[in-house]
Amino acid sequence: MASLRFPFSFSQPQLPRFPRPFTAFAAVAGASAAVVAVSSSDRPFLRNALSSFFSSHPSWPLWGSLSLADSGVTVVESKTGASFPSVIGTSQKLCGIGLRKKSILGLKNIHVYAFGVYADDDDIKRYLSEKYGKLSASQLQGNREFTEDLMENDISMTVRLQIVYSRLSIRSVRSAFEESVGSRLQKFGGSDNKELLQRFTSQFKDEFKIPRGSVIHLSREKGHILRTSIDGQEVGSIQSKLLCKSILDLYFGEEPFDKQAKEEIELNMASYL
Repeated sequence: MASLRFPFSFSQPQLPRFPRPFTAFAAVAGASAAVVAVSSSDRPFLRNALSSFFSSHPSWPLWGSLSLADSGVTVVESKTGASFPSVIGTSQKLCGIGLRKKSILGLKNIHVYAFGVYADDDDIKRYLSEKYGKLSASQLQGNREFTEDLMENDISMTVRLQIVYSRLSIRSVRSAFEESVGSRLQKFGGSDNKELLQRFTSQFKDEFKIPRGSVIHLSREKGHILRTSIDGQEVGSIQSKLLCKSILDLYFGEEPFDKQAKEEIELNMASYL
């Protein structure tokens, strides 16, 4: 698939000229680091930027042994300043970023957290290439069956939440998940899932503090295990295909928190086939 190549090399660093949607970019030689700042309207360029960056450096072991500190690219959501590494773990690549907003008294929207969705590209190929491999990414964008298969199959994924609202409490997070995840559990599994919902939300105990900058990971691991961590500390794991699907549906399902992010996520995942 065609991609937009970055007009720079790390041996001869320079500040490149980009099409207008990029708000900022910096390359740092020697440290192998780059930062891309992206606003909400810039997200269609995120796919091209990251795809070009990695495809133009195929010899870099970015998806293998390098740590996050060495992995090279950080994407910054410009409205909030929240930053997202291009890779987490050893193989999950950033597919898109978005914002979770909340209306106050119907008068004002606040930014609660920024989020990034990651997926293992090898898993996507393994499970879905036979069915969708002959279709282009643009043909698969908005394809409900493809989105359903992404959520149903045992593909390793992580939703990274970065808190940007300084007055957010863990109790508010727990309450919000009770509502949003609860509605998805009912949507996909019927009404008899109160115990499963309680097991999930009880992980967000009052003892945890989540100031601005805190990071929550919701990771689907092999066997449809949802593993939750707060600022690097694991707080629980639950094996449930229904719960994993319900979490993912919030971010790229039929009624996502951020519709533009959903489009970007789907397009990136499709490009891995």
